[in-house]
Amino acid sequence: QVQLVESGGGLVQPGGSLRLSCAASGSILSINVMGWYRQAPGKQRELVAAITSGGSTNYADSVKGRFTISRDNAKNTVYLQMNSLKPEDTAVYYCNADQICVAGRGCERNYWGQGTQVTVSS
Repeated sequence: QVQLVESGGGLVQPGGSLRLSCAASGSILSINVMGWYRQAPGKQRELVAAITSGGSTNYADSVKGRFTISRDNAKNTVYLQMNSLKPEDTAVYYCNADQICVAGRGCERNYWGQGTQVTVSS
């Protein structure tokens, strides 16, 4: 079985920074695209940033220049460095992997982490 475990959320003042981590556990052979989504109460879940196994990235316009996504394939971990945080960044942030291939099991799609709360407030 595969699990995505997130960490790094918390309460921060506007202008502050947080670094989110998401580690995939299991006998993993490969992970395709990894990404971070967020969802605020009453709003749709939206893509924040994504990164391919080769390192290509994509960002939502609202976070460009402030957030940086990265990954360590050897550790099966994806990170989201969030700088210059704004109150509108407040949301539950979810890690996603679109496809994970596991030894002895094959490949499965659409894995999600449990979510981590990010609150930006004075």
